[in-house]
Amino acid sequence: MSEKKTALVTGASSGIGLELTHTLLARGYQVVANSRTITSAGTLAASERLALVDGDIADQETAKKVVDTAVQRFGRVDLLVNNAGIFIPKPFTDYSMQDFERLVRTNLVGFFFVTQYAIEQMQKQYSGHIVNITTTLADQPVAGVSASMALLTKGGLNTVTKALAIEYAGEGIRVNAVAPGNIDTPLHKNDDYGFLRNMHPIARMGQASEVVDAILYLDAATFVTGEIISVDGGAHAGKW
Repeated sequence: MSEKKTALVTGASSGIGLELTHTLLARGYQVVANSRTITSAGTLAASERLALVDGDIADQETAKKVVDTAVQRFGRVDLLVNNAGIFIPKPFTDYSMQDFERLVRTNLVGFFFVTQYAIEQMQKQYSGHIVNITTTLADQPVAGVSASMALLTKGGLNTVTKALAIEYAGEGIRVNAVAPGNIDTPLHKNDDYGFLRNMHPIARMGQASEVVDAILYLDAATFVTGEIISVDGGAHAGKW
């Protein structure tokens, strides 16, 4: 088995996932990066320490392939970052069944299978770390930002983070989450940046690198589990 750490990153072709993949590689990690079309996206190139896996992470076969690739190529799974996710904001009564199914499939099912497979491998190693990417809005909704069904799924990830941290603490497996505010990524390319900046007491957009910093802290902080770190310019602190 390799002595280097091996990380799995979903939603890795752009935004936070892409920044994280580059940073992990720069720090010596071996990485398995996934998105629906990661090999054709042109943002990452496979290498000796980087494996690319195409496919929807909500498909059980894709989730299994991500973990199997890590074990076959690099011998272990040390870090799983469940970054793939979607956010559909709209008034509650405007949500369609299609919206609901998309949110559940990507945000929850996409977490479910790959985390199960990763934990099974981590149990064999008696070590491992999972980081879920949620949103600060799950615990601190903001007037004027209607996104209840998106928050239902992301809030569920906050809850399962704590539940799994307790369930697997005795097996050497830690589970944490990072809850970003509005981050300057392609997700917001068509949005009003002025409005988004003012949703934070620190009135600017966050950077993907700042979310990555929180993930790296959690991966190094071996006595921290069940934690949800807000990277949101203070928005989680309350009304301002």
